[in-house]
Amino acid sequence: MRRSSTFARQVLLVRVGRRDGDLHGATDLALPEHRYPERPRRRYGLNRFDRAEIGSIAPVSPALGPTTPVDDAPAMAIPLLPGERTAARRMKFALVNACTLASLMLGINAIFVAMQGEVRLAALFLIACVAFDGLDGALARKLGVASPFGAQMDSLADMCSFGLAAPVVVYASLAGSAPTAAAAVAAALVAACAAIRLARFNVSPKDGRFFCGVPTTMAAAVLALMVMIGLPLPGVVQVAGVALLAFTMVSSFPYAKLARLLRLPPWLWLAPVIGALIDVRVTFALIVVGYLASGPVLWLRQRRTA
Repeated sequence: MRRSSTFARQVLLVRVGRRDGDLHGATDLALPEHRYPERPRRRYGLNRFDRAEIGSIAPVSPALGPTTPVDDAPAMAIPLLPGERTAARRMKFALVNACTLASLMLGINAIFVAMQGEVRLAALFLIACVAFDGLDGALARKLGVASPFGAQMDSLADMCSFGLAAPVVVYASLAGSAPTAAAAVAAALVAACAAIRLARFNVSPKDGRFFCGVPTTMAAAVLALMVMIGLPLPGVVQVAGVALLAFTMVSSFPYAKLARLLRLPPWLWLAPVIGALIDVRVTFALIVVGYLASGPVLWLRQRRTA
């Protein structure tokens, strides 16, 4: 049957070539059978020629199909502490990360205490979180054990303490004085903006003079002090202030760092001290409002000088 079909195909090609007047083209197409012998095929599956071609492209495993090269080299562990790994440096590294973990644990306990109704104690835990957060960074730079691992640990601890614990404490403090839905939305805004602020800080170039937006540490400190001193403001106003503080964290306004504020003339610090002696709540509110307003003012000043 195959020989007869091959012969019929050759006759058909010759006829087509004669019809078109190109006998040579047809003759070239109708090649003898012995030059291109047909490969023997099995009834089922591939023949040995097809198997050789496929095997040259990718080895076939009977059970798993085409295989890929596997690197048998053992994975190298990346050290958490770069540089010389002496016992003294490891102790310093452990001390710095212990401060970070202390901030995280205090944040968790602030949530538990706030759920029991002790909002002022929870706010005190947040203040301790702020202290440990500043301490671990200062110790890491001073002891020379700063590392990418420590930076990531600090960011995760900040999210726990300042992005979760702080809004929970504020929500618990606003219970009964503000609408529940409004307090929940404001607390959720603090958590969302804190996450965005921390993620942006991790991937943005650092400026030694200004923050881009209010840092999460400072926002949590403001919220904790607001709960501790008990601002004499209506609940709706406090909710609006919490939402405004959340948006300042993700804003592009430049805010001066604490080291830059400490360089101000000493007589400028007399006003807050005297105000605190007269009325702590009013003085605190004025300081917070003044600092939040300094961002847009500096932004406009930079735009005019640019």
